[in-house]
Amino acid sequence: MAEQLSDDELSAALAGDPSGFSAVYTAISPAVLGYFRARGVEDPEALTQDVFVDVLPKLANVTGGHTGLRTFIFSVAHARLVDYRRRAERTPYLAEYDPLVDARYSASAEDEALGSLGGISGTLSQLNEEQREVLVLRIVADLSIEQVAGIMDKTPGAIKQLQRRGLSALRELVTEKDHAAS
Repeated sequence: MAEQLSDDELSAALAGDPSGFSAVYTAISPAVLGYFRARGVEDPEALTQDVFVDVLPKLANVTGGHTGLRTFIFSVAHARLVDYRRRAERTPYLAEYDPLVDARYSASAEDEALGSLGGISGTLSQLNEEQREVLVLRIVADLSIEQVAGIMDKTPGAIKQLQRRGLSALRELVTEKDHAAS
């Protein structure tokens, strides 16, 4: 779990103190970055920075303490992800990587990073969009069902159902992988 934000740091951030915002960034940015990585964003660091640039001027209006702050930040992150996806749909298709043309003798950092995930990115990509979104927000971002419901504009019951179905589908996919590897 990431560093926790103290009440004093939260109060300082909401009052506009730069050290308070720094503490908010330090405590919550790793979860936002993980959220974007799990969602397949090409440059998750840049998108994380965009989120906090959007959050900074609006911090004084945040209510609900720690929970309200996390919900607000992940609402902004979700909106940036939607913008990213829409922008990607309008971007021309780029040619795929051709390993026969690549003259490097070692694996790229990206290949090593994706390999260290143990194939979870590929497994997650087999779920439907809403199930994947719920699981990433619940597990990576560590948000409550109510917070995820607010972000996705759904009822808590719908989020529970999506989470249950997503976990069930993941369990089946992982079991299939294990049986195939045996």
